[in-house]
Amino acid sequence: MRYRVGTSEPVFDSEPAARYRHSFRARRARRGGYSPPVPYSAEFKCFAGCDGSWPVTHPIYRCPTCGGLMMVDHDVEALRDRSGAAWIKLFDERYGGTAWPYGSGVWGKREWVMPQIPDEHIVSMGEGQSNLFWAERFGRQLGLPDLWVKLCGNSHTGSFKDLGMTVLVSVVRHAVANGLKVKAVACASTGDTSASLAAYGAAAGLPVVVLLPRGKISTGQLLQPIAHGSLVLGLDTDFDGCMAIIQRLAEEGLVYLANSMNPLRLEGQKTVGIEIVQQFDWQVPDWVIIPGGNLGNASALYCGFRMMADLGVIDRMPRLVVAQAHAANPLYRAWSAGKTSVEPVKAQPTQASAIQIGNPVSAPRAVKALQEMNGIVEEATEQELADVAAEADATGMYTCPHTAVALAAMKKLLARGVIDGSERVVCVSTAHGLKFTEFKAAYHEGRLPGVVSHNANPPMNLPADYGQVVDAIRNHFPD
Repeated sequence: MRYRVGTSEPVFDSEPAARYRHSFRARRARRGGYSPPVPYSAEFKCFAGCDGSWPVTHPIYRCPTCGGLMMVDHDVEALRDRSGAAWIKLFDERYGGTAWPYGSGVWGKREWVMPQIPDEHIVSMGEGQSNLFWAERFGRQLGLPDLWVKLCGNSHTGSFKDLGMTVLVSVVRHAVANGLKVKAVACASTGDTSASLAAYGAAAGLPVVVLLPRGKISTGQLLQPIAHGSLVLGLDTDFDGCMAIIQRLAEEGLVYLANSMNPLRLEGQKTVGIEIVQQFDWQVPDWVIIPGGNLGNASALYCGFRMMADLGVIDRMPRLVVAQAHAANPLYRAWSAGKTSVEPVKAQPTQASAIQIGNPVSAPRAVKALQEMNGIVEEATEQELADVAAEADATGMYTCPHTAVALAAMKKLLARGVIDGSERVVCVSTAHGLKFTEFKAAYHEGRLPGVVSHNANPPMNLPADYGQVVDAIRNHFPD
């Protein structure tokens, strides 16, 4: 990026669009929305603490020394050049704006996320800044009036995966522009990751390959990567089988790995925690509850809260609950047994298909998050998640089965007195309910395997007869 001599105003090329961008950003700068590049940096390091560091543009997914997970490490000392109050002011000035790229809830925090990526390589679709929904009626029914749901599914592809994918794809685009050779960016997926990667890859002009467990994702999730032009490979296995293959492809350099094993994804996802606090006028809730499958989201939440604490934005952490489906609960089993190592299990079928994962890659990260946030792990059966989804929907929500796992876990903790009715609780909704129409229809038609539809509300089919319509209304709503 070039700047006018003696100023911080950027200089673009002379075509009309470039002149417009310059004019728009200059106006936004005078209102505090635009900041020129600053000397902040982030790099890859070993999660376990082994020596060495690598550029974030380097395709490395495991520590060369110990074989463990990697992390993105920020220069926190450099970030302390602003006070906590100054960071709050900056983030609030950008929030809800349209100046590129700060209209994104992720890139509005770019200094804390991925400071080295220039504007022209960022791939963003306005992700983040999703509604923090006050579940007033549902909460009061449960005796929890301060219940909120962070609707991360209100995003471009309908899931929270967009928050991480904007960062990963932007870094890949920047790396390719600087010489990285990539045949394709690829992921294993139970649906949402593939949809997000496909959309962001298409926007960036990058080839995308997705590996899906054949017949085990919703139609909507399958069609998204197909529509975006990705190479879609449906494999006769589950997610864990797809993940084993994608890791081997990445190790051999055939593809660039886009699963949350790659810590770039977590950098975008950590903004969920930051945004929740921002939406509460920078006040910390008492509890945050999130569904857990591959478990990167638990770690991401912790990273967001940890960064806010380190930089003086907050003075305490919320308690964390990771909610798992009973059919795929390796973290719940380990945590309940007092173990800090998570042993893989064979994941069984669950309506919460996106978290049907028996060998979660980010388990060590999630364990640390739970330890640091005084966390708890809870589970939900198929019956529990299906019923609570219908209960929540009847109060105006439209809940995906994974969010229902979090809500069911919250209900159980509230009933046991672990969560107090006076506390502020946020459940993170990871995807939009419209992606799971088959789940909703099967519940209300009484077709979910092993589930009794206690709250079914099927349509009543009648002739086009006025009297019968009147009778139906009077019978349904008696005096």
